[in-house]
Amino acid sequence: MTMQNHTLSSAGSKTRKRKRIGRGDASGNGSYSGKGMKGQKSRSGGGVRPGFEGGQLPLIKRLPSLRGFTNIFKTQYHAVNLDTILKMYPNGGDVSPGTLVETGVLKDQKLPLKVLGRGEINVNLKVSAHKFTKSAKEKIETAGGTIQVIE
Repeated sequence: MTMQNHTLSSAGSKTRKRKRIGRGDASGNGSYSGKGMKGQKSRSGGGVRPGFEGGQLPLIKRLPSLRGFTNIFKTQYHAVNLDTILKMYPNGGDVSPGTLVETGVLKDQKLPLKVLGRGEINVNLKVSAHKFTKSAKEKIETAGGTIQVIE
């Protein structure tokens, strides 16, 4: 049998027919028109505004006190302490973001490097980084090392 226009049927419509309410009990949406019996939501114009939580302080008002402020222009740094550097370079040497990635201290070089001053240092290090804390700078220089600020 060949396909003909009068034998075709749709695979299902993408749009649903609207519900015609208040057209008598036989329609299935008569009497109360699908709104149930009494109550605020059954009245004309009834219901509560979006976000209303029954008088409880709504989420939209609770959030600002929790949210705080995030500075989107803040620079993130990879922070490395002197004691961590000393573990990798016990005899001194050249320290840079590239060498720290090779030794496994840093995962990548995507962020600038900042050297922090935790730990004591007693070897001669040549450290290249984007930023240094005051204490890190003092400790490296008093141990006989040099610092180089990467621009």
